[in-house]
Amino acid sequence: MARRGHHHHLAEVALLASASEDLAAVGAGEREGWLDDPAVLPSLAPRARALAVASAARSVLAVVPVAGVGGGVTVRPALGPDDGRISAVEWVPLVGEDAEEAGGEGVAVAVGTDAGWLLFYSLAGDLLHKQSIYPSKILKLNFRERKENAWEDSGSDELSVVFPGVIARFDGADLQNMLQKSLHEVKSHLWKDKSEQEDAEEDSSFGRIPFQIWNVSKLSSCADAAIVGLMPPPLLELQSSQRHYCAITVGEDAVVSAYRLSEDRSRSIVGAILSRGVAATFSTISSLSKIIWRSEPSPTKKSRPKPQSFAKTSPLTCLKDSPRKGERLTLSPSGTLAAITDSLGRILLLDTHALVAVRLWKGYRDASCLFVEMLLNKDKASSSLHTEYTKSDYCLCLAIHAPRKGIIEIWQMRTGARLLTIPCPKGSRILQPSTRFMSSPFSSLYSPLEVYLFNGDSGQLSVLNRHIG
Repeated sequence: MARRGHHHHLAEVALLASASEDLAAVGAGEREGWLDDPAVLPSLAPRARALAVASAARSVLAVVPVAGVGGGVTVRPALGPDDGRISAVEWVPLVGEDAEEAGGEGVAVAVGTDAGWLLFYSLAGDLLHKQSIYPSKILKLNFRERKENAWEDSGSDELSVVFPGVIARFDGADLQNMLQKSLHEVKSHLWKDKSEQEDAEEDSSFGRIPFQIWNVSKLSSCADAAIVGLMPPPLLELQSSQRHYCAITVGEDAVVSAYRLSEDRSRSIVGAILSRGVAATFSTISSLSKIIWRSEPSPTKKSRPKPQSFAKTSPLTCLKDSPRKGERLTLSPSGTLAAITDSLGRILLLDTHALVAVRLWKGYRDASCLFVEMLLNKDKASSSLHTEYTKSDYCLCLAIHAPRKGIIEIWQMRTGARLLTIPCPKGSRILQPSTRFMSSPFSSLYSPLEVYLFNGDSGQLSVLNRHIG
């Protein structure tokens, strides 16, 4: 992938105008600034290999290859009146033996609807899985890798599903196991006689991926939320083997609230079998899901499954600052920092372990934030192909896209200076792949957290140059 510099801090990765037919299905090119529409939902695949863009208004998903390998695909999910319309999109890696074969199709696209259904599609547009999660609008889907600290238990990979006042968590292994299976079945043409309509209507033909779900609306309404990571159990439960997670939410009544989420293992068939560290677990799950999977769909259409009951939630703290409303949050890779944007154009940097504000920026209305890792004062001339940078060479920064100012700023964490200001065309969005495949056994190279800029009007996808100074 040649990266031509159109600004010395940005390098072009691809020009996606050639994929305009697929992108046109989600509104590209109809008017200038089409990407500014909040109903347009872009998501970048791991290693920036493909771009998914969904239109909530049209309930259409376009998947466009970035590397120019193969054509794009337009998916119009067969959603019935009770299934809702697309409201969130995210990429999910399918790590495993089959992941990198078949032309590198090691990913699936997850689509959430405003009626609480979750659908997964292959790169070819095949429906891999459909499941009802909770009867409310899915605000956000977020896949997170947890392999940062191999020397401590930082939890497993996960997909979190955010609703107003509710958050659900899928374990990465459970999710990937089922999706790999589905992809294999699709490729074996076991479904060649089924129409997509049947797949969409008969969700009973799909197995059920287990998940945990919690109510996080006790302290405040919830416009966005994230699972920060594992946290120690309450003092009286130190001997418990139960896992506890910390979640933070932002919303109207409180800028930020924090909760302890307790895992409820008794509520899923897999939970009954799963005990930590059992190696045979996944083959057991796999055979179980096969039984469920291949069961014949019942002749009468089933009603929607009853929502799963909530696991235990304990409120920890909340920060109220009326009339300020928390709007969006983004987490650092380790989950120890969160950047929160609010309705008054301020950005709050939160230490998620101490639950205290570390920093505040003002005058950034409609801003979006992403964490990024930069090489500070590393000599570019010496950075030939032979220079291998490790994690310790990079410093964590926050990229703030301020569309009203037409700039992207890079600030060093936690309390460092502003390192860069980059002019940014209107109608652009900053994007970040959900996963970096950091645990590649074949490479010792560290894969830094990168930020991309997609200009909807020109079709140009660029990456932020990681060298500063």
